[in-house]
Amino acid sequence: MENRIEYFERMLADNPNNPTGLLALANEYKKAGCDEDEATVLRRYLDAHEDEGNAYLRLGEVLERLGREDEARAAYGEGIGKAEKFGHSGMAEDLRSALGGAGG
Repeated sequence: MENRIEYFERMLADNPNNPTGLLALANEYKKAGCDEDEATVLRRYLDAHEDEGNAYLRLGEVLERLGREDEARAAYGEGIGKAEKFGHSGMAEDLRSALGGAGG
């Protein structure tokens, strides 16, 4: 069976901004414990697509694992605005909770 990371990387070679491919690749990196790669792919996703909050939460979490607290707080803060823009009050609350715990 083919390595799933290689599969999604190959898929993205043909369509680098495919949102499903980017999020799937980020998931595979998370499963493999490749935090830096996961953060890079989540940033790629956010640079190419308007997200409603969840990818910002995921990015903040991985940045915290990497010890990059300021960047994590920035991701959470931006995610709050996006979640509110799309009417996702529950996601906005999750992001606020994460922001309150970041670096603490």
